[in-house]
Amino acid sequence: MLLRRLLMVTALLCLTVANAQALEFEGNASLGVFDKYLWRGIDLSDGRAVTQGAAEISTSGFTLGVWGNAQLSDSDAYDAGEVNEVDITIAYSFDINDQLSLSVGNVTYVLKDLLDTNEAYLGLTANTLLSPTLTVYYDWDQAEEDGLYYTAAVSHTFEPCSHAAVNVGALVSYNDESDYSVGNYSGWHNFELNASTDLKVTEQLTITPSLIYSSPISDDAKQAIDSEWMAGINLSYSVSF
Repeated sequence: MLLRRLLMVTALLCLTVANAQALEFEGNASLGVFDKYLWRGIDLSDGRAVTQGAAEISTSGFTLGVWGNAQLSDSDAYDAGEVNEVDITIAYSFDINDQLSLSVGNVTYVLKDLLDTNEAYLGLTANTLLSPTLTVYYDWDQAEEDGLYYTAAVSHTFEPCSHAAVNVGALVSYNDESDYSVGNYSGWHNFELNASTDLKVTEQLTITPSLIYSSPISDDAKQAIDSEWMAGINLSYSVSF
């Protein structure tokens, strides 16, 4: 009986190791400097420069990521060098068919001097020209009202050569009583125009300068946010194993 159990345990361990070895993992780490921290059109750094770093690992459609923001100079709310936000994301993405892809996940926002919160999201992308994407976010943690936020986006990438890619995109958002993170109103929130260039230094190392313009749409949004520009440069390193 003991020998049989040992053989069963050994077989299970062999299967687990074999399955793990069959998985292919992709990892990515990045570090960037930006002239402000702009999130959903909201200036969260008092117009001061920040540094942002991220790391993520993906396999079989699953992704686990960590992202953080730190002040580079003193602001009204934070001191220079202070990490004021860390986001932890877990997500799963897959193709429904040749035309549609789906992504579902959750973001945990760990905030300094504010209550932490969680936001689940679901994104649907059409695999066609401009990759139109509709994403729904739901703050199921701290929002006292509906806690919903919607974005519709398009994007396109040009590759003028093998070592560079130019990315352009546009986004429009609608706030539905996501009162904790955005505002206690329902209406069009902001639109964004973005452009970036991926410059491949090596197969793994990429430098990406970027520029974003955001502007409020509805009267409620105009009372909460201003038109903003954000510029920055990001260094990323990717690896497969």
